[in-house]
Amino acid sequence: MQALWMVLAAFLFASMGVCVKVASAYFNSAELVCYRGIIGMAILWALARSQRVKLGTHYPGMHAWRSLIGVVSLGSWFYSIAHLPLATSMTLNYMSSVWIAAFLVGGALLAWRPSSSSSRPPLQGTLVFTVMVGFAGVVMMLRPSLDQHQMFAGLIGLLSGLTAAFAYMQVMALSRLGEPETRTVFYFAVGSAVAGGAGLLLTGTSQWPGWQSLWLLPIGVLAAAGQLCLTRAYASARTSRGTLVVANLQYSGIVFAALYSVLLFGDDIPALGWAGMALIVVSGIVATVLRARAAPGAPAEEH
Repeated sequence: MQALWMVLAAFLFASMGVCVKVASAYFNSAELVCYRGIIGMAILWALARSQRVKLGTHYPGMHAWRSLIGVVSLGSWFYSIAHLPLATSMTLNYMSSVWIAAFLVGGALLAWRPSSSSSRPPLQGTLVFTVMVGFAGVVMMLRPSLDQHQMFAGLIGLLSGLTAAFAYMQVMALSRLGEPETRTVFYFAVGSAVAGGAGLLLTGTSQWPGWQSLWLLPIGVLAAAGQLCLTRAYASARTSRGTLVVANLQYSGIVFAALYSVLLFGDDIPALGWAGMALIVVSGIVATVLRARAAPGAPAEEH
């Protein structure tokens, strides 16, 4: 069942991407982040109340920092969805696993000091190869977009994966302090609403489009539902092997996004782009294995 929960979560996150892409024709990224936060706040408040989880926290500064980084990642992702094929944007965001592995194992290398009694940290060769493969995939994916003036959006999409990795590291720290995931995600929704609203002071608001504004509702609902399914998947995995399988199944979201991209939006992704996508998926899976060895029992990633 944990595998089915993760596949369902990946499907919901990809479906949220569809709604974001459609709504981007009527709203800017700051508005989408703000509305997603407001809707998420309402859903998570109700969930916390049903689970009898108190929303008060002893770590407001850590939640604020996690929300700030998360909002940058979310806004960057929404921007890239609006200007890139959905499959490309989703894949660049999933590069976060490669960044996380680089941070975890790279940190061990930086902390290591050579001595006669210490052995060299393992996996650095595998790490370097994994990161190289991942970035080779990025180059292959973005190369077809050069003639379409989409390189800037591609770099923003890559930024979304990088900042998502930083946000995840903060989620790991909060999890180790005993903060419930419902509380962490709730404060992220609060941060999204506040930051998105502040962003509107710079970007302004779009003209209200009428019934098309209904696309805003499923963005928040699908994001919350996807997060709940993802949490259920990790909670149902009873062994470390099961957790690893669940973590790797998150990449099925790229498959769903690719199908949406081609069937709904008619995106023409060249063979080089598909090959780059495959390389990123492979490097992400390897990075997930490395992360599981470096930080067993880590919490789930958010999208």
